[in-house]
Amino acid sequence: RDAELPHVCRRPPRRSQAQPASRPGTVVSIPTFFEDRPTLAKRLVKPLLVKPGSKVKLPAGFDPAYKASFVKKSDADDTLQDGIRLLAEYQDRLAAQRTFGLLVVLQGLDASGKDGVVKHVMSGVNPQGVEVHSFKVPTDGELHHDYLWRYQLELPERGQITIFNRSHYEEVLVVRVHPENLQRQNLPSEAADENVWNRRFREINDWERYLVANGIRVVKLFLHMSKEEQRKRLLARINDPEKNWKYSADDALERRFWDDYQAAYSDALSNTSTAWAPWYVIPADHKWFAHLAVAGVLVERLMEIDPQYPKLSDEQKKELERAKLELG
Repeated sequence: RDAELPHVCRRPPRRSQAQPASRPGTVVSIPTFFEDRPTLAKRLVKPLLVKPGSKVKLPAGFDPAYKASFVKKSDADDTLQDGIRLLAEYQDRLAAQRTFGLLVVLQGLDASGKDGVVKHVMSGVNPQGVEVHSFKVPTDGELHHDYLWRYQLELPERGQITIFNRSHYEEVLVVRVHPENLQRQNLPSEAADENVWNRRFREINDWERYLVANGIRVVKLFLHMSKEEQRKRLLARINDPEKNWKYSADDALERRFWDDYQAAYSDALSNTSTAWAPWYVIPADHKWFAHLAVAGVLVERLMEIDPQYPKLSDEQKKELERAKLELG
């Protein structure tokens, strides 16, 4: 099977006895890091997974400053480019097969690096096969529909990757922290009672299960940042004229609700990390590692899909031969 793939996707040759395998804690060589699936899954992606059924209580259990000991910052750029090449290869196969779509859910507090992930991790993929949707405060027209309606409209086609930069999870995060937003939705009284959040968790799980069953794979990434790191990044937006445009007065005001957001995220992660659509908590204090971790998760999930180029029928092959003769 490896012989059919481009060079970048082939696994490295077996080591000779004179080249012992790396031990845990040692630095993995750059050319093989993203090509060795067991290394990818066990060493990079697995510690970030929210196990379905587990209880999350942030910040416990997930360190926003975590960096895998086997990856050096000095090697991060080259390693990331290796992962991006694999993403581009799998995206090409995904588009050719047109059986599966990939929905990438990006969540995180202000300044956690969501835009940077899109910019740096998706830089090498074909833009024709990727769409990014950022969901702001719902309009009056959107509020006339059920809360999942506007997200349903932007789901990926088969063969496409769609990124939700903020997503349907805002309906159990921001809306929960600021309950006046729930009042704006003009819900029947029985739909806005004390069970509303557990009900929405169940509805979101059912919706995502439906998507996965119909070929739309769901990858959910929470960019987990410390309060101090957020403070530094917001100050940088204020102090650097080239970053002023990123700053909003609401960013500083929202910090007053930090503990409320941590509790809301903890509950959402605990209740919506499922076998069919698990959450990954991406340590976001170090941008270089966050980008690498996101690339690792996406490559791993695309490897699981394992899209293939369509095989031509005998008749199609004959048509190609006739075309070659026609073209001389």
